[in-house]
Order: sequence, then structure tokens, then C-alpha cells
Amino acid sequence: MNVLIIHAHPEPCSFNGAMTRTAVRTLTRLNHEVRVSDLYAMGWNAVLQAEDFSERVDGHFFDPAKEQAHAQVTATVCSEVKAEQDKVAWAELVIFQFPMWWFSMPAMLKGWVDRVLSRGFAYSTGRKYDTGHLKGKCAMLSLTTGTASTLYAPNGIDGDLHHILWPIHNGILAYTGFTVLPPFAAWMPAQVSQQQRADYLLQYAERLSRLGDMQPLFFHPRQDYDEHQQLKPGIPARSGVQWNPRAGQTFEASASKNFDSAANGESS
Repeated sequence: MNVLIIHAHPEPCSFNGAMTRTAVRTLTRLNHEVRVSDLYAMGWNAVLQAEDFSERVDGHFFDPAKEQAHAQVTATVCSEVKAEQDKVAWAELVIFQFPMWWFSMPAMLKGWVDRVLSRGFAYSTGRKYDTGHLKGKCAMLSLTTGTASTLYAPNGIDGDLHHILWPIHNGILAYTGFTVLPPFAAWMPAQVSQQQRADYLLQYAERLSRLGDMQPLFFHPRQDYDEHQQLKPGIPARSGVQWNPRAGQTFEASASKNFDSAANGESS
């Protein structure tokens, strides 16, 4: 399998760095081909801007999505973006390695998404979610947190991790067609013992060694939605943050069901 790791941490000796090195070592030993885009080491420019586009559709008003689509059609995508898109096209699995900052990915990684998973390359009109351009590829988040797992429990002050990651899992990965694998989290590695950090790396290596056995996260297929892109009557929501009033669901009942499923290790 071809595996691309998008690594987003400014310190090479961080625990995120250790996780990426563990992934490269584990996957290589299992005969996978691995490439790493270390965004900070590369000096990646996270800003989507007009200067990215050498042949503009409109030189007076900058519409990023329109310019991205035009660049794909005319083969004028700027070289650094094209290099990353070529890696994504090559990959069968993309792993995103990052620290959880402000309940999301670092701006550096979000800038990679903004520029690389562009209109015309990763999605287009009528080619989103289960018809996205990246359909057939898998993606997985591997992350570290600054606080304990108890804070990310359903009743924790930070909220359920699957709900927090919904904008990434659904709004970026599933949106562009990826099959999304369950995330791996190393909880506050900076504050635990050396033995616990070693255990995290062993657990991560074990997770990567059974990629083929993992049940992907569930997202409703297009046929479950009506012409307004709402779940049809009678179809209970099974995803992390959705509920369907037309199927008799309430937020409280749906949340309780999803929390129970997550606690039991089911995909949601």
C-alpha cells in the first residue's frame, strides 16, 4: 500500500515526531511504501492567495474556488501545490499527524487542506462525499492532546472526541471521498510517564499493523438523503453529530446512542 503522512508539528523532537517515525518504521517493515510531507520542515506556505494562480479567470476579483478549478483544467496549478497533489494521487492511505490545537488541526495543516484539496482536484460540482474525487482512498487522523482522555468523554468538559473531529472527518475527508478510518489519539503525552509514552507508540504501531481489519467510520450514503440533502423520513441518523427528527429522533436520544456506540468501540 502507498501511504502518505502529512506531518504538522514545528518541533522534530516532539511526540508527534515520534509518532511519525513509528509510523514510517512500522509501515515500512510491513512492506508498505511511505512518503512524508513534513510541513514545517518544508516551509509550507499555509496561505491560499491570488499569487498561487498564474492564469486568472478574473484578474479583478479573487474567487479561490473558481481559480482552483480553472488551474486544474488548464494544468497551471502552482508547483508546490502540484507536488502535494501528486503525492495524494499516489497514496492509497493518507495519515494526518498533528497536535490538537484549539479543538482542531494547526493552521499549517488547515492551509495544506485549503491549497491542496482544491476544487477540481478533490471535489467538484456533483462530485462530493461518496462521489468525491478521492473515492477509493483511505484517510486517518493521528493526533495528540494537551489534556486527559476523561476531558474528551461524552460528559467531559471538552466534549466527545468524535464530535470535535466531525468538521475534519465529515467536512474535509468524507466530503472529498475518502473512506475515513477511526482516529488514534495519544492523550497528553507531555504530562504522562515515559512508560506511558512508550505504550502509546506500541499501541499506534499495533493499530497500523492491522489497517485492513479496521471498520471505517460510518457516513450516510447519498441515497439516504432527499432532494434537500436532508435524511429521509424513517432513516435514523447513525453518524456522530446528526439526528433525524423525521425518524422520531431527538438530539438527546441520538447523542446518547452515539456515545454508547463510541464507548463500545463501534463506528459512528
